[in-house]
Amino acid sequence: MITYKFFNHLPPEAVNIRKAVFVEEQGFHNEFDDIDERALHLIVYADGKAVGNLRTFADDTALGTYIIGRLAVLKEYRRFHLGQKLMLAVEAEIKRLGGTKIMLSAQCQAQKFYEKLGYTASGAVYLDEHCPHIHMEKNI
Repeated sequence: MITYKFFNHLPPEAVNIRKAVFVEEQGFHNEFDDIDERALHLIVYADGKAVGNLRTFADDTALGTYIIGRLAVLKEYRRFHLGQKLMLAVEAEIKRLGGTKIMLSAQCQAQKFYEKLGYTASGAVYLDEHCPHIHMEKNI
């Protein structure tokens, strides 16, 4: 059974998932920051086990705009479309909170994933640590 839970703090499950995916699997070093303290975190559980997460927070510079980041699903659960389900769940929550626009910084390897969800890329590709990223956004 798939379930979701929102947290107003960085839960230990999110720390474990992000370390497994971003630090151990992808080689990022600066995975945690002060945004984690103010972000809304969403965890997806498969049969009670935390297997994926993301975070979102309001953009302080643009009313109604939210930023999504740190989407990660454990490797052995990626074939179940949990990333898509996380995105749809957080989009619904952002709408409920009054959000009208979502922005994110996508790894270029994930650009097609976000495009299928209605996001549009803009601007030039840039590096976040060693990994190419692209700005993407969607009006909701």
